[in-house]
Amino acid sequence: MHELAQDLNQQIQQENPHVYDLLSELGKNLYFPKGILTQTAEAKQKAHRYNATIGIATEHNQPMFLPLIQKTLTNYDPNDLYPYAPPAGKPELRRLWREKLLNESPSLKDKSFSNPIVTSALTHGLSIVADLFLDENDPLVLPDKLWGNYNLIFGVRRGGKSITFPFYTEKGNYNTVGMKEALLSQKDQGKAILLLNFPNNPTGYTPTEQEATEIVEVLKEVAQQGMNLAVVTDDAYFGLFYENSIKESLFARIANIHPRILAIKVDGATKEDYMWGFRVGFITYASKYPAILNALENKTLGIIRGTISSSSHPAQTFVLEALKSKDFHKQKQEKIEILMKRACKVKEILDQGEYNAAWDYYPFNSGYFMCLKLKGVRAEALRLHLLEQYGVGVIALGESDVRVAFSCVEEPELKQLFDLIYQGYQDLAR
Repeated sequence: MHELAQDLNQQIQQENPHVYDLLSELGKNLYFPKGILTQTAEAKQKAHRYNATIGIATEHNQPMFLPLIQKTLTNYDPNDLYPYAPPAGKPELRRLWREKLLNESPSLKDKSFSNPIVTSALTHGLSIVADLFLDENDPLVLPDKLWGNYNLIFGVRRGGKSITFPFYTEKGNYNTVGMKEALLSQKDQGKAILLLNFPNNPTGYTPTEQEATEIVEVLKEVAQQGMNLAVVTDDAYFGLFYENSIKESLFARIANIHPRILAIKVDGATKEDYMWGFRVGFITYASKYPAILNALENKTLGIIRGTISSSSHPAQTFVLEALKSKDFHKQKQEKIEILMKRACKVKEILDQGEYNAAWDYYPFNSGYFMCLKLKGVRAEALRLHLLEQYGVGVIALGESDVRVAFSCVEEPELKQLFDLIYQGYQDLAR
């Protein structure tokens, strides 16, 4: 093991050995090398005459670029577009995103957490979590209503063992009892990663205040029984809260609640700020101990350096400029209200009862999606039939569930969408 990795591990063990026990073998071996990037950082501070360290080309004291590209980006300084961004991301962007977290999740006040580290969107952030904390056959606990890519990220790539529990109770609430049972079923393993995705993809559900309180209490109980937990909040759709749900990230409430619990937030501008193609995400750790935050940041930078080296500089610049704009919050709220109206319209349509023979729908109160539970017709058969006969695309999940993204259907067209889904159902049910 490299001496730098040993040093980081020693820092973690001295402050909180439970966090060290959560690390995978890869996580224990990771470090951020003191190589070209470290020497370049030193040169930026001290090489006032010539800086011949970094592998880019310059002219006229700025990065070399093609005028045909720059003419489409004339509002931006070439220095904010063409050079490599730091592996952890643009410092000002990290600072502003941290301020954003504090403003949007009041429970973070007086909590100790890291500066967000820039990732190449959320999938990259989740893969960092998998690399750091998951060995083969380590348990990954998550609800049965889940984003399919988790299987690739945690299962195929790292060999994790998925332990699922029913997302909803019979009454349609979040199943905290099932979550607790799933976690304790892995007690002999000594550790688990718990993945919480709210607003949830595919259901569009976020816990209520009471459910959020219950989740935190359950996690404390499990930790008190001797389990080490890495609790990951996948906040891809953060802020898209419409009714009767918590309005902040569970990360804020889980941070620092127990020495055996490491809270990790994965989020980004991708979905919550309508910047899907920009691929700018963040990963943030919560710990009372600065040495642990420093060590986890350096291990994370080791992964970034050993995979993508750094995230897109232009994309970070675009996100940074958006966050700094006086119109950012106003324009963002306008989009949230559009999506909220669509969600309410979907409920209004479904609650009229004309489709009751065909399906029930799962409770939803946030995000981009909602899910139908079909009666007597297979989801995949309906999906294919709708595509072939009606030109309608939906997502089939398992035997009976169909995900509908109201986020990409205009409000006046929602009734026709569900009418067509119902017509397709009737065709197959005959």
